[in-house]
Amino acid sequence: MMPFVVVGAGIGGLSCALALARRGAQVRVLERAAELSPVGAGIQISPNGYRVLSALGLAPEIDAAAIANRAVVLADGLTGREVVRMDVSGAPYRLLHRADLVAILSRAASEAGVRIELDRRVVSVEDGAPARLVMEDGTDIEGTVVGADGLHSVIRPALNGDAPATFTGQVAWRAIVPGPAPPEARIDMVPGGHVVQYPLPGGLVNLVAVEERSDWAPEGWTHPGDPDAFRATFHRVRAARTRLTDVERVHVWGLFLHPVAHSWHGRSVALIGDAAHPTLPFLAQGANLALEDAWTVAEALTKDTLPAWQAARRPRAQRAIRAATGNARSYHLGGLTRRVAHAGLRAVGRTAPGLLPRRFEWLYGHDVTRP
Repeated sequence: MMPFVVVGAGIGGLSCALALARRGAQVRVLERAAELSPVGAGIQISPNGYRVLSALGLAPEIDAAAIANRAVVLADGLTGREVVRMDVSGAPYRLLHRADLVAILSRAASEAGVRIELDRRVVSVEDGAPARLVMEDGTDIEGTVVGADGLHSVIRPALNGDAPATFTGQVAWRAIVPGPAPPEARIDMVPGGHVVQYPLPGGLVNLVAVEERSDWAPEGWTHPGDPDAFRATFHRVRAARTRLTDVERVHVWGLFLHPVAHSWHGRSVALIGDAAHPTLPFLAQGANLALEDAWTVAEALTKDTLPAWQAARRPRAQRAIRAATGNARSYHLGGLTRRVAHAGLRAVGRTAPGLLPRRFEWLYGHDVTRP
């Protein structure tokens, strides 16, 4: 079996490396950063992603490091009143620090024999048999390559060329603050924006807020923002006011629509996660889809079934991206449309509380680890 080279040591890349190693493959991971230290942020692992982590043998560690989410709550951000509550306590839905998840994955991958190499920058890739990576230090690396190198992937253009992104007219803010919170993900909706908050281990709360505005911010999670501007922008969100006063550091970034890659694989190269299908964050599926990709591409690579893999995975990713984009519109409604929509959700919540969760059974109920 040809050696495998995974480019990118994020959630998707490490999961893929571990899945390949579990299948007896020789794997090395190349990470451009000098250390594995993800920007401090929370992450939601929904049941479809959790099943992959469980199949990799990591469920006990994930459960120990996470909070079990009991509900997803949609609320009127102007009044603080709940619009609808969706019970998710019957499914494995976890809330944890992104850094903790990366640490669990990197430790498991190393123990499985994966070689993780930091400060290793890929300049380009040639899709041959084997593929050849050209490194910044002038060396070459050959093998079967998995591009898990995110939004600004170096691997993706080799299969798809350049694909410009489009600004959505939305800007996201992110912060972590101290304080107690119930074990649920709450989304407070206001005209032209929303705020998501959920608890993290250690007595912390993760805040992610989105506003609609014409001027854009650069992509990426590492751009510092102004806490006072954050407070001023979302002060009208009643349930977030107390949290906002505790914000000391905040990051801000623009949300851009990237097309789903046309080709997810070549002769000896495959793409997973954001390198293949960047998604907006309104369904919390970026990491979960990457986990699904990681498991399924490992199987496809070891069985030489990449065309069938892409045929199965691409429509699912596209459906999830459409659903996330639709959520953004629904969260940001104003005027009469907003009042009618909220009234309809309240009615559904009272008369058929299981209906809304069932709308996403295609997403959360899916299990890529089943034969």
